[in-house]
Amino acid sequence: MEAASVLLDDENKGHQVKSSFPRGKMYAVLGRRHGRVLHGDMAQGSASFFVTAVLPVVESFSFAPEIRKQTSGLAVPQLVFSHWEVIDVDPFWSPRTEEEYLHFGEKADSENRAKKYMNAVRRRKGLSVEEKIVEFAEKQRTLSKNK
Repeated sequence: MEAASVLLDDENKGHQVKSSFPRGKMYAVLGRRHGRVLHGDMAQGSASFFVTAVLPVVESFSFAPEIRKQTSGLAVPQLVFSHWEVIDVDPFWSPRTEEEYLHFGEKADSENRAKKYMNAVRRRKGLSVEEKIVEFAEKQRTLSKNK
């Protein structure tokens, strides 16, 4: 029996005010940064739309300028620390069973968010990171002949 590795991620709760429609670009920025929308309401008597969302702190750096740029300044974010949350992905996961190899392939190309966060912290602290410089040499080989 193996024990699974678990990472905790600190989450910001954000309140955003958007003065007009459309809201699609705001939701796109939240989705790209692994945010989750909790609820959204129209303010009574005004054209303001309030969105409450949860966003990982790691993904919140430069969030305000990006969301203002994407919404042409109509969205105004306000982020406050909310809680700690377990990241549901094992940072050391790799495909082991035949079914996993068939579904994910040998390399498991999909991004492992927990491993990405762990490697970023290790790099920042000057610790070793288990990354290969040349992962797939056959893709980097030049097949044409030099003249």
